[in-house]
Amino acid sequence: MKIVFATNNQHKLKEVRSLLPTLEIVGLNDIGCFEDIPETAETLEGNAQIKADFVSQKYGLNCFADDTGLEVTSLNNAPGVYSARYAGEPANSENNMNKLLSELENKENRTAQFRTVIALNIGTKKTLFEGVCKGSISKDKQGVKGFGYDPIFIPENHSSSFAQMSMEAKGAISHRGKAIEQLISYLNTTPIG
Repeated sequence: MKIVFATNNQHKLKEVRSLLPTLEIVGLNDIGCFEDIPETAETLEGNAQIKADFVSQKYGLNCFADDTGLEVTSLNNAPGVYSARYAGEPANSENNMNKLLSELENKENRTAQFRTVIALNIGTKKTLFEGVCKGSISKDKQGVKGFGYDPIFIPENHSSSFAQMSMEAKGAISHRGKAIEQLISYLNTTPIG
């Protein structure tokens, strides 16, 4: 089965393809969608649904989209829905991490969680899935794998950051991995079209 993952992020696409080897997953570039889909919702759920709806309505294809936020307890769950552009435009992971580390400099509580919401549109049916990975923010960057905030996020019960883990190890415990697990289970048990 072929399905569109509404993203231009090649890191995410590669990660999700490794988690869903039985499906042919294509990205926005593969279907000729080069538009920047506006993420105007105030929630992860809303942004994921906007992206999935855009592809389904404009291209008539089955699609899923995700939105992920890093929620830091002592910052009232910021950056949350604004994680990708936390330090402003243009979106830059280094700047985002530096801003977050600076804001946490004098804070004792460094607990955080990554939360991913996936919106799946199959025909006219819409379904949401959520995955959460709890952990904490390190005091400095560790590792070079992964993307986004991976070098400063240490998942619960681990001593390594996401950026120090293999894609497989990260996928087994990550927020996106957990949301994808639910998506896989749904796709494996629900007849499509």
